[in-house]
Amino acid sequence: MPNREDPPLSRQLFHLDPAVAFLNHGSFGATPRAVLAEAHRWQVEMERQPVAFLQRRFLELMEGARRPLASALNADPRDLVLVPNATVALNLVARSLDLHPGDEVLASEHEYGAMDRMWRRLCAVSGAVYRPAPAPLTNHATFAEALWSAVTPRTRVLFISHVTSPTALILPVAELCRRARARGIITIVDGAHAPGQIPVDLAAIGADFYAANAHKWLCAPKGSAFLHARPEAQRRLEPLAISWGDAGFAVTGSPFLDELQWTGTRDLSAWLAIPSALRFWEENGGETVRARCRELARESRRELSRLTGTEPLCSDSPEWFAQMFAVPLPPCDGPRLQAELLVRHQVEVPVTRWRDGALLRVSVQGYNSPRDLARLAAALADCLPRARR
Repeated sequence: MPNREDPPLSRQLFHLDPAVAFLNHGSFGATPRAVLAEAHRWQVEMERQPVAFLQRRFLELMEGARRPLASALNADPRDLVLVPNATVALNLVARSLDLHPGDEVLASEHEYGAMDRMWRRLCAVSGAVYRPAPAPLTNHATFAEALWSAVTPRTRVLFISHVTSPTALILPVAELCRRARARGIITIVDGAHAPGQIPVDLAAIGADFYAANAHKWLCAPKGSAFLHARPEAQRRLEPLAISWGDAGFAVTGSPFLDELQWTGTRDLSAWLAIPSALRFWEENGGETVRARCRELARESRRELSRLTGTEPLCSDSPEWFAQMFAVPLPPCDGPRLQAELLVRHQVEVPVTRWRDGALLRVSVQGYNSPRDLARLAAALADCLPRARR
């Protein structure tokens, strides 16, 4: 019988520094040794005959990477293109939209800061308006109703995270996409933190555009992500980098894939290792590991909320969070606190800003043990008083 104090997955499956309690998987992920080895194998194979690999085998290789990923997401592989990261994919979509003065892009107040910045900059150029709106965190139904109440006749785009970055909340994207589609509003979902942490059924969600990383919770190598576009929405897209399109060697007959899949020479290994990452979870009890991580996350959230004396952002319901959670902190110097947690206690965990306060955002991945979370609690008890204002 496994020891309850052991991590759900052996830490030896990863290259992580054993001296550090690594509780920040949500930022960049961590790739298993076996998956990195598979990526390196692809790199070596490419260098043996680069022309054959990148030119004559390109379509076959990309199809081999897209197909199992699409299957895991309940999507047609012809509607899914591989990209370096979710930020690139979302920029591609946002820059393709024909926004006019007075048009509105509605979002939640929980969006990733870089995407807030992207929308504000693009709206400043087009004359459109970016409107992050508040909504109560009572339950998913009230959240969806409140956010939808912010829709106006000028709303052209609904932008929403599946799992939020600063607040680590799961949002009711399928319901919001359903409502928006009925009103002819373009839906764009930032799924950066979703695949590998919670079930993702792209057909059921029904977003016009859904972008996500494979390098985070799926644990594929850095530089692996995807953009999914409904067939009816694909015609809206213009590539960020114009390359050969339908005139080169990488021609599929799909304008969506032809324009976006080949954008010039690059290392394909991170994409080609995605099937290896999917196999890793199949072979290592993926759902069992995720369930144990969710249990650890809920236990740790209760303890940290007690320690900080702050109210949780949401209820303990699994509809709101899975393996990642955020705990409000009392007024403090966030950067100093994060630095001291690492320097004094070797605990790697981010302290983020949201609204006018600081949040401690904790990620629990299979390599984390209850000891890691107890170490965080002890470190926070030591460092928080010195960082308080």
